Amino acid sequence: MMTQDIQAHGEALVAAARAGDAKTARRHTDFFVLGKHVDEGIPYWEQAVAAGDAFSHYTLARYRKIRGDRQAADALYRAVAERHAGCAYGLGVLLREDGDPEAVDWFRRGWEQGRHLDCKIELGKLIAAEGRPDEAAKFLMSDIDLGDIAVFRWAQLFESFREDFDRVAAGLDAAEAARDEDAAVEALRPLFDLEGHFLQYPGLTTEAAGYYRRASALSAAARVDHAVFLTETGGEASWPEARGLLLQAHEEGYEGAAYALGVLHEQRGDLDDAEHWYGLAAGRGQQRAQWGLGLLCKRQRRYEEAERWFREIGEDNEDVVEQLSRIAAIRAGGGIAPGKDLRRLPGLRARAEAGDVQAAYVYGRIVGDWGGADDVHLVRWIEPAALAGDPHAAYDLAEIYGTMRRPALRDQWYRTAAEAGHHDACNQMGWLSEHHRDYQEAERWYVRAAGDGSPLNAMLAGKLKAQRGAYAEAEPFLQMVWEQGGDSAYRTEAAGYYGLVLHRLGRLAEAVEPLRTAASRWDDDVSARYSRDDLDVLARTVDPKEELAKVEAALTA
Repeated sequence: MMTQDIQAHGEALVAAARAGDAKTARRHTDFFVLGKHVDEGIPYWEQAVAAGDAFSHYTLARYRKIRGDRQAADALYRAVAERHAGCAYGLGVLLREDGDPEAVDWFRRGWEQGRHLDCKIELGKLIAAEGRPDEAAKFLMSDIDLGDIAVFRWAQLFESFREDFDRVAAGLDAAEAARDEDAAVEALRPLFDLEGHFLQYPGLTTEAAGYYRRASALSAAARVDHAVFLTETGGEASWPEARGLLLQAHEEGYEGAAYALGVLHEQRGDLDDAEHWYGLAAGRGQQRAQWGLGLLCKRQRRYEEAERWFREIGEDNEDVVEQLSRIAAIRAGGGIAPGKDLRRLPGLRARAEAGDVQAAYVYGRIVGDWGGADDVHLVRWIEPAALAGDPHAAYDLAEIYGTMRRPALRDQWYRTAAEAGHHDACNQMGWLSEHHRDYQEAERWYVRAAGDGSPLNAMLAGKLKAQRGAYAEAEPFLQMVWEQGGDSAYRTEAAGYYGLVLHRLGRLAEAVEPLRTAASRWDDDVSARYSRDDLDVLARTVDPKEELAKVEAALTA
């Protein structure tokens, strides 16, 4: 019956597209989208696209993008974006993710020609990203209708940027007039609240940098803040200026500069320089530097030095007691794994700088996991191996971009790693597809992820198969979790679907135990992990209590 329904809706969709009946074509598209029949809908959308139906362009482009074919998505959106605001929006998002300035043109067209509110919001965000938050707020609040409530929070955000900048400017005016160093440092504080926005709105950094420069002219302490700002927003090119500011502050006698130099060198993976500057600050009694030096020595297996620096802080300090205990445990445990041994770093770095991409990758992993380096400084070490086809490097690069809040690059590298067979990357691709309600694609990724033999991936694959009604296919995945999943929350979830599958396969007596287990623990182990507002997920989720009642009734009968 379902096959007949799919064919009937698909043929009706194509016929409506050829007749120019956009409303009917969209209604039949909804059957495939809402019914989660994306695989089955694709050939019909392709025919409807050939007939010129704009919404089929939009729908097919979305799934091409979700499934990794961004070039095809671009072509589909672009073909009708002039006359379809949804496609103008989709094209704008695609281009914005790629850093293409053409995105602005399509958001503008989608708003001006189609009154697409999301296009207006994205256009406002791009104006703010260029460093014009007040202009962005005015644009968003212009020409609004009663239903345009979504623009208000963005307008308020951008207005708050201007208010923060104005407070900084006023504070610096007063500090400069009084030649007050402390007031100059205090005036910068509103900029700290903006730090989380600089990545998404990089144009704001231009104005912020001007304020930091003004404060730096008055105060050595402000120069440290300025240096930190530069390293967080300016990338590698800003390091010489940042380091120069810190050295100047140090030479002028500002005690916090040495510690800041230690931190920033450690974040860059320059451990010898980090130790030098931490040592200067620690020798002057700065406990933060003593702590940093203790950790640095501990990671390098210089345990006596580490213990000495921790004890400088005070042996009654709870954190110190914990670190001393950990050192004792390490000593008792014997050797250290190669992936944690910082003594390998000089040799690895020399090989990396000579062009050995695997040495660079290992160097990046060690200095990131155990050397204290920040993610932003790891890309240059890990990316060459990822580009050379190493799936583990590709996966690690995806993780780094995720931490850096670069979702387009994150997903690109997850896909690269997954297509090369990396099981954790396959899991991530399954999650991404599921997030976009493309459950058939998610199922395929989870099946590939389950190749690692883990009960969790097997549960995810089996669950989606069960929800699709492929009970015989789901059974071996869920059986494995039921038998090997231990006392985990995902075993409870697998038990519910395993019982459902056994019921549907006619194995009623076998279904009772897993269903009883699931029913007794479902609320704590499963329901708590899902939003009660996500009606789509709730509609797809098994109810083990209800399923158990049906099985017991059937057995009694």
